[in-house]
Amino acid sequence: MIELEHVERDFEVGDEMVRALADVSLQIPPGDYLSVMGPSGSGKSTLLNVLGLLDRPSRGSYRLEGVETTTLEEEARAALRRQRIGFVFQAFHLVPRLTAAENVALPMVLAGVPPTERESRVREVLESLDLTDRAQHRPDQLSGGQRQRVAIGRAIVMHPALLLADEPTGNLDQHSGQEVIALLEQLNGEGITLVIVTHDASIGQRARRRVRMLDGHIHSDEQDHAPT
Repeated sequence: MIELEHVERDFEVGDEMVRALADVSLQIPPGDYLSVMGPSGSGKSTLLNVLGLLDRPSRGSYRLEGVETTTLEEEARAALRRQRIGFVFQAFHLVPRLTAAENVALPMVLAGVPPTERESRVREVLESLDLTDRAQHRPDQLSGGQRQRVAIGRAIVMHPALLLADEPTGNLDQHSGQEVIALLEQLNGEGITLVIVTHDASIGQRARRRVRMLDGHIHSDEQDHAPT
């Protein structure tokens, strides 16, 4: 599903060129469950941004479901991102003035999905996330765990093949964080490829496959057992 070959990403910082990703090669098959760990500045978020088509490599190849993404025009990249990739962020990134249902529906609005289909899919997603009774609540009327579930609903409503989660429990208490991880793992069990960036070793160790990064390189890539 995902094939990175010799990917590098450079950034200008003042008068210097900093290499955030250095010769990264990685294959992620459909349905995989992978955590990306490492210290701050190791390249974790840059890798996630490249995988999510939010950033373009300086060099190398990135194929998503057989499509070479590095040569796509920005409009085509945006369409592929919208159709095949879902995002869950630490800070939720919900639209404050929209209700939970409207936040979940937003990707479909942008994609031009007809209203009747939007309503049906939003209803299904909210029910699956146990949020039906919160459908008309705005983010400031929801708990942190509920807001993250709304964000997950928004991420999966377009039926993506790939779900990218950047520190998804970073703003949550332990109980809410465990619920969110369990939900993400449930989605992975239903076939979505799941990649989680985390500083939390206990969360990272749950993944069937664990990539550790250091100074822009993949330092280790381990795979041994299913999550407990």
